[in-house]
Amino acid sequence: MVKLEEMDSFLLMAQRQGRISFYMTSFGESATTIASAAAFKDDDLIFPQYREQGTLLWRGFNFQQFVDQCIGNIRDLGKGRQMPVHYGSKELHYMTVSSPLATQIPQASGAGYGYRIQGLDKVAVTFFGDGAASEGDFHAALNFAATLRSQTMFLCRNNRYAISTPIADQFAGDGIAVRGPPYGIFTIRVDGNDALAVYHSVKYAREYIVKEKRPVLIEFMTYRVGDHSTSDHSVLYRGEDELESWKTLNSPINRLGLYLRKKGWRQFDEAKDAEIRKNYRQEVIEALKKGREATFHPPEELFTDVYDKPTANLVEQQKELMEHLEKYGEHYKSHH
Repeated sequence: MVKLEEMDSFLLMAQRQGRISFYMTSFGESATTIASAAAFKDDDLIFPQYREQGTLLWRGFNFQQFVDQCIGNIRDLGKGRQMPVHYGSKELHYMTVSSPLATQIPQASGAGYGYRIQGLDKVAVTFFGDGAASEGDFHAALNFAATLRSQTMFLCRNNRYAISTPIADQFAGDGIAVRGPPYGIFTIRVDGNDALAVYHSVKYAREYIVKEKRPVLIEFMTYRVGDHSTSDHSVLYRGEDELESWKTLNSPINRLGLYLRKKGWRQFDEAKDAEIRKNYRQEVIEALKKGREATFHPPEELFTDVYDKPTANLVEQQKELMEHLEKYGEHYKSHH
């Protein structure tokens, strides 16, 4: 969680300096993604929203890979075609982030259905926020999963805001958990800032899904400490007092650290903590330096991986682009 916080902090700063174009942090919500990732099996397929970099970090995606995607250079697995924080890794069983809200939820229902009819010890996991739960995709996905008995885990991060809309303006009911039982879905609500509670609830849910061949909905009660994204300025719609209480008293990192100290399992001191953070920060700095020095994918790559055989309109578009670059290429930052 500390590693994730340091990466988020530095890449947020890098965006403010114009080194990358966009970023989304996961401040305050790291327990929901990292502790849950610890309870999955490595080949469980994750359908993320856009604030689950912690799960990918847990599975082994390194700082360089995160930075390369945010820059969109030659090493970016998405070939520079998506905006920053839209990570994906076939190797780590992590579906590429999709910008449209909630589209990943019914996809996870379908994948979980496939695992059930194949008799696999495998679960499709989808993350989404309380705002996404207001989309029609959420309701369709839950109904499909329940009736088809999909091996799907629905993880809602209720962080109290859908961009700038507080939960009081989103729904009059008691959160998201109450929506599961009417669809016939076993549901759990858990303190999303308690890493151990998250881990054990997700571990139990996974066992239940595989054994009973039925989906589970978990609502993590947490809080988004950071802005929604670098395009947002959250102090315009919430107070500093509210923010401060969640930054310190209810921080998942502070809470786990205090618990470890109380149990005598690990001793923390300020100097050691500062050294750990400094080392992580240096790793991200080096990754950003290497990422910015790397070349980019050639422009022809825009037209590959779309269709098996390029369609006539794509061929025409590629011809027009190459002619344009031939004439005005000097005005573009090109490493090709």
